This record gives sequence, structure tokens and C-alpha cells, in this order.
Amino acid sequence: MPKITFIGAGSLGFTRKLVRDILTFPRLQDATISLMDIDPERLDFARRAVERIVELGNYPARVEATLDRAEALDGADYVMVTILAGGVDIWRHDIEIPKKYGVDTNIGDTRGPSGIFRALRTIPVMLEIARDMERYCPHATMLNYTNPMAMLCRALQRETRIQLTGLCHSVQGTAAMLARWIGAPMEEITYTCAGINHMAWYLRYEWNGQDAYPLIRKAVTERPEVYNEEIVRNEMFLALDYYVTESSGHNSEYNWWFRKRPDLIEKYCTHGTGWNPGEYAYVVKRYQEREQTWREEAKKWFAAETPIDLQRGHEYAAYIVNALEGGEPFQFNGNVANKGLVTNLPEDACVEVPVWASRNGLEAVRVGPLPPQCAMLTNLSAQIEEMAVEGALTGNPRLVYQAIAHDPLTAAVLSLAEIRQMVNEMFEQNRDYLPQFKHFKV
Repeated sequence: MPKITFIGAGSLGFTRKLVRDILTFPRLQDATISLMDIDPERLDFARRAVERIVELGNYPARVEATLDRAEALDGADYVMVTILAGGVDIWRHDIEIPKKYGVDTNIGDTRGPSGIFRALRTIPVMLEIARDMERYCPHATMLNYTNPMAMLCRALQRETRIQLTGLCHSVQGTAAMLARWIGAPMEEITYTCAGINHMAWYLRYEWNGQDAYPLIRKAVTERPEVYNEEIVRNEMFLALDYYVTESSGHNSEYNWWFRKRPDLIEKYCTHGTGWNPGEYAYVVKRYQEREQTWREEAKKWFAAETPIDLQRGHEYAAYIVNALEGGEPFQFNGNVANKGLVTNLPEDACVEVPVWASRNGLEAVRVGPLPPQCAMLTNLSAQIEEMAVEGALTGNPRLVYQAIAHDPLTAAVLSLAEIRQMVNEMFEQNRDYLPQFKHFKV
């Protein structure tokens, strides 16, 4: 009877879908599902939603909900984390301040100045959760879904003793996209993917044991609809010969090539990146409206006779928990400490590599070196993240500035003096959310 705890359980869709998937496994159907959130109203919705799933499936699971994190973690076997340190009124400045200086970010939750400041706000909260795990459930496994994935996992791997890995949808999502492009059934595809979160590379991508990269290149170069679906990533593939995980929107921020001039943004980033230039104000408005309308969505969900399909989905965490409980072993790409796994990335940095989950625990797979043309960009981002995490943990604003000064997009647009001014402004805006810093000037 495992106890599975959700920290940040008030997520409108994630908790419902993951609980549904968990309870489809016979080994997990009598689990205790413990829900914790800081928002009482959202927590109540999550509790009622999970109870509805238990009722519809006639499962023997037990559901509990609490505002007390210690109570939720006490005796837990697995801890799912989906939190956001501050609402849209806070994180909007991660995008808007750099934009004022000319750093035109697309999504801004992973790296670059926007992702680094999100990490500065979130790392202290994640460390509190991990410290509570050390106290109340020291043998539990954390499965983290919160961004910025690599920096958060790195901080926890460095500072705590808990077993954890970070989960992202980009590896399996991109693998399925490539299979669709070449007309291959996903069950006939095998691959090896490694790097860092959102910048991992398919070192091997095969269809029935045969190299499928020639088919991918043919699709990208000969079918305009395929090229236009992911312009940024397709350009990177044509130049670097390996396909990168995560969307063009994210990857347009992670390098020097696509967002440093308005004409390049128009050419490469206006389509196929998710959020178009000039749309950020709309996105902020949409998030604000969602905060106001989620109650109506919740009412509609409960009003439906069968509000959720009880068939198992593809959420990795459910398969991982089942494997750790002694079910079928499961391989996934997870975010773990680099203990010789990727030999040309920094030792101990957070890398995303194949991981096996089984009764033996989580066992990462050694991949070896990345191709040099992929390692160069990936290494820079990994080292920037190392510097940013060091700054976050030590409260050193100068390290934060130096990390952002090396960010490829920022450096392509701004001088060092302009970067310093931007970072100072971002520190001032976030002053109330950075308890680890005594000084806010660089």
C-alpha cells in the first residue's frame, strides 16, 4: 500500500491524469493518494477530482488532502512535485524586463535570464520540500516536474540525500513527432537520447533497427509542411546532424542563431514556436483569465457523467512507480547527476539520460560523449546552469550576473554593462522572493 504524495496538487489537469494512470496498475490500486497545496480552493478541487476517479474505477485507494506539507510527506513512498513559486504577476517580469533590453524571450521558464530568475525563486522552496522529505520520508523517491528542471534537480542533487529524478515530456514527445514525419509506428522506433533537459540529442534513432536519420532529413528538406512545423529545430538538425529535444520555441532561446534580430525572429520564429513574437502580453492575459475561469471548468468536469477516460495514458511517473514497486521494469529519460554518464559534460551536472526503474531503484545508463558539434552548445548551457545554481545556493548575485552574461542569446544582443543593468533590475523586482540573498546589486 504505497503512499503517493502530490506537492502542488492543485494543478487543474496534471494531478487528475497522473492519478488516473497510477490507479490502472494493480500494484498501485490500494495506494494512499495524499494531496497537498497552498491554495485551499484548488486543493479541494483536487481532492474531489481524485475521489471521483477512485469512485468511477471502483478502486480501493485512499485519498487525503492537507495544507500541511509535513503531514502529506509523513511516511510517503513517492513524492510528485509540480509547483510554481509565484503567480503570473511575478513571473511575467522574467520575460518583460529582458524584452525591454532587447532580449526577446519566447517561453522563458528553463534557462537564460528568465529561467535563471525562476530558478532563484524556486530553489529555496524545493530545498524546503527535500529537507522535509529527509525528515519525514527519507527513503521516498521524488519525481519532479517543475521547471527549470536542470537547475532545480542539480540544486537538490547537490544539497540533499533524497533519491530523485526530473521528468519532462520532450524526449518521448519529439520521438513520436519524428516517427509521424517518417510514417513509422512508434512501437517500431528505438533511440538513445542524451544531453541536458530540453537540449538532449537523439544519438541513435532507428526504425526496426535501421538508421532513420536519412528519412528524417528527407522529410525535413522535401516536405515544406514538415520543415515549417519546427523551423528552428529543423535548421539546427540540418546544421548539426542530430535532432534536439523540446520545441522550437524553447530552443530558439537557447542559442545565438534565431532571436538576436527582428528579421531573424520574423524568418525563423514567427511560426512553429508556440508563442509568436508580440503575443506575450496575450499569453499573460490568458493565464490571468485562466485563474478566473478554472472554477467554471471544474464545475463542467464534475457535471459530466464520465469526466475522465479511465484508460491508462502515457505519463512516465505512473510507470516508474509501478516499476519501483516491483512491476515491469521501465526505461525513461530522466534528469540525474552526471556520474560519468555523459563524458564530455561537467561532472555532477544535471544531465538527461536513459534511466531504468525497477525494484532495484533508479539506475542511469552511461552514454559516453556527445558528438562535438552538440557538446559545444550543451556544455555551455550546462556550465551556465552550474554557475547559476552556485549563485542561488550561496546568495551570490555576482555569480548570477556572470551566468547570464554567458547566456548565448543575451550575449548576442547586449553588452556587459547592459546585462549588468538588466540583472540589477530583475533582482530589484524579485527582492521579496529571494530569501537567500543579502545583496541585490552586481
